Amino acid sequence: MKCPYCGYEDDKVIDSRPTDEGTAIRRRRECSKCLKRFTTYEKVENLPIMVIKKDKTRQAFDRNKLLNGIMRACEKRPVSSEDLERLVDEIESQAYNSLQREITSQAIGEMVMAKLKDLDEVAYVRFASVYRQFKDVNTFMDELKKLLKDNSMEK
Repeated sequence: MKCPYCGYEDDKVIDSRPTDEGTAIRRRRECSKCLKRFTTYEKVENLPIMVIKKDKTRQAFDRNKLLNGIMRACEKRPVSSEDLERLVDEIESQAYNSLQREITSQAIGEMVMAKLKDLDEVAYVRFASVYRQFKDVNTFMDELKKLLKDNSMEK
C-alpha cells in the first residue's frame, strides 16, 4: 500500500478490525519511512452479473425477479418459502460461481427447471409451459411424456 503522505510503498499493519457488519475490514497502517499513520478499508468486490435476454438486451441479475417467477409456478403447491429461498440461493450461487459476468436467460431457465423438477413436478410443468412457450396441447403433452419417462427410468 502506498503511503498517502510520502508515497513510500512499505508499511506495517498496526490494527485490523471488521466494519460495516463484517462486510469490510478497517486497517490502521504505519508508513515505514515517514512513520505517519493512515487507514485503509478492504471490501469484497461484487461484480454484477448481466443477464442476456432473448431479444439480446442485457439487464442486471435480479434475485427478486427470479424468486417471483418461481413463486408463480409454485402457487398453491406444497412448497415452503424456505425451499423457494434455498432454490434461488442455489441458482444465484451457481451463476456467480461460474465466474462469467454474463449469463443467458435461457441458462437461468434451464437451472430453474432442473431444480423444480426435483422439488415439485407440477411447478416444473407450470414453469416449463411459460419458459418454453408451449404453443398447443401437443407440446404440453410432449413435456409431460418426457417427465413420465424420466420418472420411470429413476425407479
